[in-house]
Amino acid sequence: MNVEEAIRTRRTIGRVKKDPVDRAIIEKLLEAAVWAPSHHNTQPWKFIVMTGEGRARLAEGYARVSAAAVPELSGEPLEERLAKDRAKAYRAPVVIAAVCAPSNDPRAVLAEELAAVQAAVQNLLLAAHASGLGAIWRSGDPMYHPLMKETFGLTADEQLVGFVYLGYPDMSPIEPQRIPATAKTVWVE
Repeated sequence: MNVEEAIRTRRTIGRVKKDPVDRAIIEKLLEAAVWAPSHHNTQPWKFIVMTGEGRARLAEGYARVSAAAVPELSGEPLEERLAKDRAKAYRAPVVIAAVCAPSNDPRAVLAEELAAVQAAVQNLLLAAHASGLGAIWRSGDPMYHPLMKETFGLTADEQLVGFVYLGYPDMSPIEPQRIPATAKTVWVE
């Protein structure tokens, strides 16, 4: 698959099979990710790959964030809520946490470091698609919560950029509509 085809045919796949993904394939995706551009070649990315019982770390993060959001809840209602939130970590056989670990290079700008990690995630998503895998890039409030950051043992300057859920597709992707580039482009000549 050439790069233009990969870009045009990649879709978000939110439902994947429980079948395991070979470690060599995951490593290939991560190698594609690290070829993203970064200002001053800082390469500010870090990845935490969770498979099997390793996904329990993410499950615990979701539960901790959820419990903190409803301190008045206890007993069975709380346990039901936490079970539902923990289950989110098991929606795919592989979950990769993409982390921005900013460089200490004095020329590095945080916004550019984050953009580099986001570009790395896009490389990973394209490589997953080219490898026949489905993927979804998840984020949202729990990802930004200090308890989630603590769950993953991140330093004060590190930030989660997203959770990439990967597996073999178990759905047909929805064909998105795109606004043509001409409608979003201004030429200055």
